[in-house]
Amino acid sequence: MTLFRDDGLVLRTQKLGEADRIVTVLTRRHGRVRAVARGVRRTKSKFGARLEPFSHVDVQFFARGGELVGRGLPLCTQVESIAAYGSGIVGDYARYTAGTAMLETAERFTDHEGEPAVQQYLLLVGALRTLASGEHDARLVLDAFLLRSLAVNGYAPSFEACAQCGMPGPNRFFSVASGGVVCGECRVPGSVVPSPESMELLGALLTGDWRIVDSCEERHAREGSGLVAAYLQWHLERGLRSLRFVEKSAGS
Repeated sequence: MTLFRDDGLVLRTQKLGEADRIVTVLTRRHGRVRAVARGVRRTKSKFGARLEPFSHVDVQFFARGGELVGRGLPLCTQVESIAAYGSGIVGDYARYTAGTAMLETAERFTDHEGEPAVQQYLLLVGALRTLASGEHDARLVLDAFLLRSLAVNGYAPSFEACAQCGMPGPNRFFSVASGGVVCGECRVPGSVVPSPESMELLGALLTGDWRIVDSCEERHAREGSGLVAAYLQWHLERGLRSLRFVEKSAGS
């Protein structure tokens, strides 16, 4: 029996029995971990409120054997709050739907439990902190997170040079299946022709140039979001359920 301690972000919770929960946490050193938190649904629980989605916590796990992820689920035995990002997210519908999509994306990109995913972890910490602050438009923060998540997992799209032959940009056509923008010679059926402003916006989201991002027009932001969603769906092989609610909040 071994104790493990790590920093983590709560991605999801599920009811278990009358008073317990299964908590899914993306940790700094151990990747995605599912654990049982006993008694946290009782009103007198000492740390139930700390184990809610969007919470950044210092958590201690108790596992049988020498591995955190093994045959049985470990137990959460101690939790300390590092940052409660949910307080700045759940009260605003646009932030909440964007944040939910971030959590789902992080879980999908860390589908092998126990495998370290430090870049994805750090990316999610920064994205939730930015989202909770309200400094930028929630949908744009989400799109930046999605593009960077794709990049750290080896699926970075090209917005300048042709994704197939490397011809320097700007290139007019965009193909999800080809990996981003393509030149006229490499154009494939199904390619679209986004506006130059939308392509500039996507490049700025990927690199973190918020001066360009914050000054974009709504129509270009909407077009860029559509391309990001299509590109993400292609690489995940199925869409995010939570993106449907983001689209509704953006259109309201």
